[in-house]
Amino acid sequence: MVTAGLVSAPLLASSQENKKNGTTISPMATAIKPMAICTWNFKNATAKAWEVLQNGGSALDAVEQGVMVEEANENNQTVGKGGRPDRDGNVTLDACIMDKDGNCGAVLAMQNIVHPVSVARKVMEDTPHVMLAGKGAEQFAYEKGFEKVDLLTEKSKQQWLEWKKTSQYKPIINIENHDTIGMLAIDKNGDISGACTTSGMAYKYAGRVGDSPIIGAGLFIDNEVGGATATGVGEEVVRTVGSFLIVELMRQGKSPQEACEEGVKRIIAKNKDNTDFQIGFIAVNKKGETGSYCIHPGFTYRQYSEDGHINHPSDSYIKRK
Repeated sequence: MVTAGLVSAPLLASSQENKKNGTTISPMATAIKPMAICTWNFKNATAKAWEVLQNGGSALDAVEQGVMVEEANENNQTVGKGGRPDRDGNVTLDACIMDKDGNCGAVLAMQNIVHPVSVARKVMEDTPHVMLAGKGAEQFAYEKGFEKVDLLTEKSKQQWLEWKKTSQYKPIINIENHDTIGMLAIDKNGDISGACTTSGMAYKYAGRVGDSPIIGAGLFIDNEVGGATATGVGEEVVRTVGSFLIVELMRQGKSPQEACEEGVKRIIAKNKDNTDFQIGFIAVNKKGETGSYCIHPGFTYRQYSEDGHINHPSDSYIKRK
C-alpha cells in the first residue's frame, strides 16, 4: 500500500497552548511545504505546477498552469487538443477549477477551445455562474479572447474512422478513456486549490458529460480540510459524489489514504456484480499528507514537492494476480 505523507508537515508546532505573562499564545505554525499532485504520471504537468509554486504563485495558478500542459499535449488523447472524439467525430471538452475560498467554475461539452480549464476559471471569476455548457461555453470563451482551434488531430481522426467500422464500445482499463488529469496543490500560504480536465470517454454519445467538470464529483476543495479529485468512469464517481465524499471523510478524521479507500469501496458496493472498470482517487489534507486508491492495479499519481518528483503506484481494491 502506498500511504502518503512524503510532504507531511504538522501545521502546529505543539498541541498544547503556551502561556506567557498570563496571556494565552496559540501554538506557532511550522513552515508550509508547497506541493502539487496529479492523477497519473503526468510529470510535465506537475513540473509546471511546481515551477509556479516555487516562484511564489498561488495554488490556483499552479493547478491551472499545470493541467494546461496536458490540454496542449496532442499525444495525450484523453485531454484537450488531440483528444478522442465522440461517436460523431467531435472533440468535446470538460473541465472545472476550484479555489481556496470555495469559488468554482466549469465548462461542459465545449468544442474548439484548447484550454477549457482556463475558460472554467473565467466562468468562476467573471460570471455569477458555476457552469457553462456547449455552444454557450464556446461563445463565452471567444468573448474572453480564446482562439478557435480544430481539436481533432489526424491521429485521433484516423482512430475514430477505424472505430466506426465496428462501433463497438469497450473501454480498456487503464488505457482507453481514463487518463483524465486532476491536480491538487498547496501553496506557500497553506492554501489548497484544484483543477480537473478531460475530453471524456472516447466515442461517447454526443453531449455525454462525466464527473470531471462536476464540482463534488470529479473535484472538491475545502480549504479547512483538504481536496480530492478523480479519474476513470465518471458515471460511477457521480453516483457517489466521490470527491466531496472523500473530503468529508477527511473532515471526520480519516487520513487521505483511508478516505480514498472508503470512496472506492462505496463505488464497489454499488457495482457488486461488475467491477470491469477503473476508478482512481487522489487526495491531500491540510497537513500535506496525500493518499490514493483505485479499483484495478495500474493507477498512479505524480507528486512534486521539496522531497522530490515521484510517481507513486496506487494501492487497489482488486490485487494483481
